[in-house]
Amino acid sequence: MKNFIKSNISADSLALLLVQAPVALSMLMGDDFVIQVANPQMLQLWGKRPEIIGSKLIDALPELEGQPFINILNTVKATGDIYKGYKEKCYLFRNGITEECYFDFIYAPIYNDDETEIIGISVVATEVTDQVQAEKKLTETEYKFENLIRNSDYAVAIYKGEDFIIDLANDKMLKTWGKDASIIGKRIEEGIPELVGQAFLGLLKQVYESGETYSAKEDRADLVVDGKLQTYYYNFSYQPLKNHNGEVYAIANVAVDVTEAVLTKQRLQENQAKYKNLADSLPIIIWTADKEGNIDYYNKKWYDYTGFEGVDSREAATHKILHPDDIERATQVWQRSKENKSAYEIEYQFKDRQTEGTYKWFLGRAVPIKDTNNNIIQWIGTCTDINEFKQFQQQKDNFLGIASHELKTPLTSLKLYSQYLEKNLRKQDDQKNADVAKKMDDQINKLTGLVNDLLDVTKIQNGKILLNKSEFNFDELVAEIITEQQMSTSHRIYLEAENIGEIYGDRHRISQVMSNLISNAIKYSPDSDKIQITTKLTEEGCVLFSVRDYGIGIPEDKKDKVFEQYYRVSGSMEHTFPGLGLGLYISSEIIKRSGGRIFVNSIEGKGSDFCFEIPKKHKSN
Repeated sequence: MKNFIKSNISADSLALLLVQAPVALSMLMGDDFVIQVANPQMLQLWGKRPEIIGSKLIDALPELEGQPFINILNTVKATGDIYKGYKEKCYLFRNGITEECYFDFIYAPIYNDDETEIIGISVVATEVTDQVQAEKKLTETEYKFENLIRNSDYAVAIYKGEDFIIDLANDKMLKTWGKDASIIGKRIEEGIPELVGQAFLGLLKQVYESGETYSAKEDRADLVVDGKLQTYYYNFSYQPLKNHNGEVYAIANVAVDVTEAVLTKQRLQENQAKYKNLADSLPIIIWTADKEGNIDYYNKKWYDYTGFEGVDSREAATHKILHPDDIERATQVWQRSKENKSAYEIEYQFKDRQTEGTYKWFLGRAVPIKDTNNNIIQWIGTCTDINEFKQFQQQKDNFLGIASHELKTPLTSLKLYSQYLEKNLRKQDDQKNADVAKKMDDQINKLTGLVNDLLDVTKIQNGKILLNKSEFNFDELVAEIITEQQMSTSHRIYLEAENIGEIYGDRHRISQVMSNLISNAIKYSPDSDKIQITTKLTEEGCVLFSVRDYGIGIPEDKKDKVFEQYYRVSGSMEHTFPGLGLGLYISSEIIKRSGGRIFVNSIEGKGSDFCFEIPKKHKSN
């Protein structure tokens, strides 16, 4: 070949061939590497004009000073060994700036005619700057991607190829598997052999072949962790990674351990089933509602009693089951309880589906379940059949009504006899026995008061208590009641009063309420000697009457019960404060029928403040 070139191609023709070649070529001759030939591609590569041909390389490209290329040329010229550079970095002054460039190139020796001496170096070069920079960017991207995976809040792994080689797995994924980094580089079934026989390997193959993402929630996985096979649950996805041709080359696996949430849900479902069975076995109706009061559950007793199906709304159930007379009252009680975020208790009548046109009495209760911020999260309610109790109570009230009426006549006679006996004994100057007769008369008065209370309760129950309203002076009545009460107690009764004047109401019944409140204040403050009474007009035009004692007080959970029928102080104090528990109930009914309200403020151990408000003026409506 060399002989052919020598015989058939002149030096000029060879130079012309080099100039016209489609790659960057140059010939550097002599010890100074004079540029004898440089084709346009090489000149463009150097960023120089043709005028540099004939110049020394170092003069034409002074920026090569300090770079390794002159030394490499000297070595090739001295040894005759060809040098191949691959993606070598070079700084060239091009386009008015020094650029960082990369080249693939070959330095080959040029011999004289008899091949006894190296007279120059041929250079063939290809610029690969764009390729190197692209590879750098790809490397940076891969590094960032890998770093992102390693620092992810989720468990992430990459499986490469159709053999699913574990190419990358962050610490969270290794911990999820219960493995260490030694499994990276292994096939997934080799690194995590317990997955064989589970669905995951088949799913990976399906994603690799279809190129479509697979996602799952709360999927079960059995993994060997801490040396034993354990069950876990994950939300995970298999995402195919594709090359520029759209071919899948790897699969990204992202997983979130939801084992605790799933187990909690399972326990909750088990508990719900257990409590549902418990609720269904109870002889009372049980319901639950969300924080807004929307019913979401009834137990079996509800459906057995009502015959309803499904879960009715509160409004629908109210109109279907309640007695018409109880609907408005029940609705008001619920609304008040909802607004105050408080429990309620109410007696109402449910339709009896067994007997047409009849109703049964139920006691309804509900309590709000609250979070730590006092926000309601749920309501729980019960409805208890109290029909037999109400019938017994009615029978008892009927008996008490009859008995109290029958006792009235002999008590009246006894009172006359005791007063007659006392009067005659005093005439005979038998003061000792006269005092006994007086005590007998006092006891008859107490018994008469109890009988009157029973009669009042009977009237209230039967709706027959009547108020005889008229104009009277409220201030005079207060002074009269205080005088009467002061005569029978060692407690000092203090009055702080505004001028009220004339009001419209039943003077006798209101005096009955005043006397009851003052008597109770005296009774329930045995260790105190002070009772404070206050009267004033409110901004709403009502008369406020308040009795404050400094006695035993009332527990917070009992304050709403003191106005109930037959309620008495219970526990160790019961023997100390006897009574039928009717006085406050009667008082509350009188005040209600007078268009007012009665209430109590109390602190256990420090005393109570019983109050009532009634309108001052007559309301025509």
